[in-house]
Amino acid sequence: MRAVNLLPADEQSGGRKLPPLPVVAGCVGTVVVAALIAVMFLSASAGVASKQRALADVQAQYDAIPAPPPPSPVVSQLPQQRQSRVTALAGVLGQRIAWDRLLREVSQVVPSDVWLVTLNATSPAIAAPRSPATTAQATAPTGFTVMGCTYSQDSVARFLARLQVVPDLTDMTLAKSESSSDSSTGASGNCPKGMFTFQLAGDVRAAGSAS
Repeated sequence: MRAVNLLPADEQSGGRKLPPLPVVAGCVGTVVVAALIAVMFLSASAGVASKQRALADVQAQYDAIPAPPPPSPVVSQLPQQRQSRVTALAGVLGQRIAWDRLLREVSQVVPSDVWLVTLNATSPAIAAPRSPATTAQATAPTGFTVMGCTYSQDSVARFLARLQVVPDLTDMTLAKSESSSDSSTGASGNCPKGMFTFQLAGDVRAAGSAS
C-alpha cells in the first residue's frame, strides 16, 4: 500500500510563514501613535494640574488680604466741598469788573472841551432783595463820580448824555453844575475862573447784569 501525507505544506516544511511586511508596519505605527497620545495626555494633565495649584495659591493669597477700612466721612465729603468751592470761585470771578474796559469807554466819550479833575469808582456790591420800603428809600448813586471843568452847561449836558450810553455805567445823573467863583480858583478848587465846574454821579453796572 502507498503512504499518503495529510499534513499542510508549511508544516511539512517544518516552519511558520511570517505575516506580510505592511501588516507589521501598520501594527508598529499604531502602537507608536498610541504611546505618543498617552504621553501627550499625561503631559497636558500634569500642566493643567500645575496651573490649578498655582491658581489656588493665588486665590488663597487674595483671600488672605484684609479688606480696606471704610472711607472717612471727611474723605466722602471732599467732592462736595470741592464743587462748592468751584461754584463760589466762579461766582466771584463772574462779578469782577473790567476796570480797564470801563476807563477806556469813559475816555472815549469825554468831549474835547471838558477836563476831568477827579474820577472815583467802586465795585458794585451784590444786590440783596429789596422790599418796597427799601426801594423807596434808596440813596442816590455814588458808585461812579466824576468832577471836571468846562466852558458851558451844554458841554456838561453833552458829557452826561454820553456817559449814559456807556455799557458799564448805570443811573448817571447830574449832581451839580455851577460857574466858578470870582476868586482865582473855581468852586471845586481846580477850575479856573470863568469856567463851569460839574459833578456827575452814577453806579458801575454789576458784571453779568443786563445792559
